[in-house]
Amino acid sequence: MQAFAQLIDRLVYTRSRNGKLALIADYLRNTPDPDRGWALAGMTGDLDFPAVKISAVRKAAEQRVDPVLLKLSRDYVGDSAETIALIWPDGAETRDTAEISPLPLSEAVDQLMAVSRKEAPALVASMLDRLDANGRYALIKLATGAMRVGVSARLAKTAFAQAFDKNVDEVEELWHALSPPYASLFAWGEGKADKPDISGAAFFRPFMLAHPLEDEAVDMADYVAEWKWDGIRVQIVSTGSEVKLFSRGGDDITAAFPDIAENVSRPGVVDGELMVRGEDQGGDEHGGGAASFNALQQRLNRKKVSAKMLKESPAFVRLYDLLIEGEDDLRELSWTERRERLEAVMPQYDSERFDLSRLIDVSSFQELSELRDGTRDAAIEGVMLKRRDSPYVAGRKTGLWYKWKRDPLVADCVMMYAQRGSGKRSSFYSDYTFGCWTDDGELYPVGKAYSGFTDDELKWLDRFVRQNTVNRFGPVREVEKTLVLEVAFDSVHDSKRHKSGLAMRFPRISRIRRDKPADEADHIATLRNMVR
Repeated sequence: MQAFAQLIDRLVYTRSRNGKLALIADYLRNTPDPDRGWALAGMTGDLDFPAVKISAVRKAAEQRVDPVLLKLSRDYVGDSAETIALIWPDGAETRDTAEISPLPLSEAVDQLMAVSRKEAPALVASMLDRLDANGRYALIKLATGAMRVGVSARLAKTAFAQAFDKNVDEVEELWHALSPPYASLFAWGEGKADKPDISGAAFFRPFMLAHPLEDEAVDMADYVAEWKWDGIRVQIVSTGSEVKLFSRGGDDITAAFPDIAENVSRPGVVDGELMVRGEDQGGDEHGGGAASFNALQQRLNRKKVSAKMLKESPAFVRLYDLLIEGEDDLRELSWTERRERLEAVMPQYDSERFDLSRLIDVSSFQELSELRDGTRDAAIEGVMLKRRDSPYVAGRKTGLWYKWKRDPLVADCVMMYAQRGSGKRSSFYSDYTFGCWTDDGELYPVGKAYSGFTDDELKWLDRFVRQNTVNRFGPVREVEKTLVLEVAFDSVHDSKRHKSGLAMRFPRISRIRRDKPADEADHIATLRNMVR
């Protein structure tokens, strides 16, 4: 556990991507199995301990530390794991030093997997007693699945490839077919065994991704255009006996969408956009029929879906690529050839659950630009441009696929509440709730944002919050309703969960309007006119 804790501590304070890669690669080369496999799974979110939640850790801490002091410290620090790791009494103060033995990472994982919810607080407490502050922090983050040390799954896989001189795309493909602690993967990496045989398994293949299209134009003779739908990217893998749905990050989301999985029988791998049917299920001029992302969001991250939800929010997938047909791997073929194969097999897919992404019929880039600018469908984010001769390759490759999002919507809103951030922002009020005016002169919250501003602007905003606080609700501060924030967002939707009846999609602060009086900010009615 000590080596893992040192790794986590160094990763937290290392900003350089290359620096993080070097740290992880060195750890993987020099740490024995199964600890390195469990560490890798923990850093990439592939470990889950159902009985251990942050509430169990807090309950354990309240038995050792005054609960009021713990709460006040948490509000100041901004992160529960860091607070408990620092405030927890050292083992030497509570137990005989001779009784305190090292805690191997593998032992911690085994015990956390086997513990019941009732026994979890006592187990966590006994483990924290055996560790120093860095070890406690690492353990809490590992146990609660909230690592957040600036290591994405892709970065970890790249570090593995770098550590053992392997191709990262090959590592990525194997990764999703194997389970922690990845003993066969490490054996292959070290040259002690052949490449793991994953044939016959329903596993994830890395997605092909697109570069943002900035100001440059492309020749439409070389590219095709499709609408960029506002759902979630999904890959459907069928072996004939097993069907799995994977999200963009490779997470298995099959349980949340049984209505899709049970309607796939043809062996193969397809790529598409997962959405929920809208009221206009017959489609429109864009090949639509999709509800807004807000409707889809109700079904995400669920382990079970009720019959009512299946009926009221039926899912479907808009297909736009075919990676594997039967046993034929098509990824090296051109987009044109894959599209022809996809169109040929579409009749074999249930038409209620699957349709084909339409191509946009334009003769010039200028015509496409005008069409994009004039489209404000709730389920459309912009357009995709795909080179006709492009193979399906993992990751982002320059010049093959582009995404061209429509310009964001903007509204002038008034800051209402603020809360400290987490991690590096735990000392700053960086999360802002903002609202718009009703016709009766009241402010109703319409969104929350924590991005879009510079470091200097963050310092200014933090100072504004501290100097203009009028009320406190635990970690939340209510501020004087005097500061106008220009908020950019992708779309706005009806929402029963919010007092305003509206919810913004991807809001971010685009400008601090110190020049604008708060009573001149936008009204709820203005936002409602943007709902599509």
